[in-house]
Amino acid sequence: MDNRQKGLRQLFFPIFIEVLFFMLVGSIDTLMLSTVGDDKVGAVGAANTYLGVFTISFSVISTGVMAVMTQYIGAGKNGVARQARNIGVIFNGIIGGVFSILLLFWSSPILKVLGTADSLLPYATTYMRIVGGTSILTALTPIVTSYLRAFGFTKEPLITNVTANVLNIILNSIFLFVCDWGVAGVAIATAISRGVGLLMGIIMCIRKIKIPKDAETISNVTVCKNILRVGVPSALESALYNVAMAIVMKFLNEMSDDGIYVTAKSYASQITMFSYCAGVALANANAIIVGWRIGEKRYDECQKATFKAAKLGVITAVAGAGVFALTGKYIMRIFTDDPRVIELVVMVLVVDIVLEIGRICNIVFGGALKTAGDATYTVVIAVIFMYLFAVLGTYVFGISLKWYVVGSWIGLAMDECMRAVLMGIRWKSRKWEKKVMVK
Repeated sequence: MDNRQKGLRQLFFPIFIEVLFFMLVGSIDTLMLSTVGDDKVGAVGAANTYLGVFTISFSVISTGVMAVMTQYIGAGKNGVARQARNIGVIFNGIIGGVFSILLLFWSSPILKVLGTADSLLPYATTYMRIVGGTSILTALTPIVTSYLRAFGFTKEPLITNVTANVLNIILNSIFLFVCDWGVAGVAIATAISRGVGLLMGIIMCIRKIKIPKDAETISNVTVCKNILRVGVPSALESALYNVAMAIVMKFLNEMSDDGIYVTAKSYASQITMFSYCAGVALANANAIIVGWRIGEKRYDECQKATFKAAKLGVITAVAGAGVFALTGKYIMRIFTDDPRVIELVVMVLVVDIVLEIGRICNIVFGGALKTAGDATYTVVIAVIFMYLFAVLGTYVFGISLKWYVVGSWIGLAMDECMRAVLMGIRWKSRKWEKKVMVK
């Protein structure tokens, strides 16, 4: 069977299981780490937020590579997909190497400048130095997995991810409870598992994807232009989002000396990830289909598939968020006995129901727009609303009105919902048809 004939359901389920498992492992990590202290959880959460700011440049290429690969595969030009992969490997390899050196030696000064609470600083530094120092693994992995998915091989990244994350759990258990390495143990386990996952992905690419050496290609300059046309706006959007989240984290650090609001956000983020995991999978599966159908000039199918994915995503997200809002108190007792942290997280989970509606629509419509080549619009919308609501909202609702982390979540929800409306309108307008790369 030609993989390009796969439907949303066939592509969705392997990606969904992969995303779900990835998020589950993240929660298991948090649960394990919580046994040695809530401050450790807060520190790792803060470090991961800031790591996103530095590693977001990887998406300059990876997002653009995926769009180029799927469109040209849809048009039957597999050689161009291989070109895009090679360019992605070179670019992300160089950037990942630079970031690895930077974060290995200068994590502590960076965290200090970003306003990390003193109580969290030593643990956050340790985590960032180890995980950030292996950024090259994080840089190359999305290129490898995107290459597999672009050709319709969604089960292979699933196998890779599950294997790597099972290894992560095993190593976490050993390093935390046997070796007593604390945050350093969690970081080392993360780095090793990412390395194993990357190696497995490379092996699967070699085994599954066979492209003749004389396959049709185009100018490398044209490929680069197409990649950057999608990748630069997408990366800018992601960078601005992560900078915004870093500012939000800085505000949360300023709200207390003991880092309780950062800790509450870390726990809440771990739980809420499960609310939109189905939406993430739907968005990824839909983006593959959109790219293929654009390459085949079947634009009406792109339109229908994307709205279908958005509707299903909203349903699953609201259902998941609703369950977590009702059971949040009991879930949190698994992680911590601190009544203040539990109360804060429970209130956040109620607000999160609204946030997830907007977030899912953003993921689905935004992914489709980027795949089509209409990425500039998404960054313009992001700049306006992320800083108007997410950042300013955190300051107004969180600090000024003293609603603290709950106020921050309200600002985040307003941001996601406003962007969702405009993303949906843009997709419905079909202006993206003028942006496609395969003419």
